[in-house]
Amino acid sequence: MHQASSGRVIVRLSKPLRDGQLLVDNLGTKVAKVSEMIGPIDAPYASAIPLTNNIKKHLGKAVYIVEETPVTRPKRFRGRKR
Repeated sequence: MHQASSGRVIVRLSKPLRDGQLLVDNLGTKVAKVSEMIGPIDAPYASAIPLTNNIKKHLGKAVYIVEETPVTRPKRFRGRKR
């Protein structure tokens, strides 16, 4: 994981993700939110928006995927059915 000049974080992935999934560190702290996938399918990278003010302490360390996010969670009923 490293920081681009635009302020976004570039992360090398082991498998493709969806846009909007959260990345956390080994303690479970939210580090970044995936905004787009870049690179080839064989070696994907993700451009992510940092969610912490001090992103520099997380650079170079491993991050993990949160499986249950608002993007992957199934939608519930939106209102009262009549």
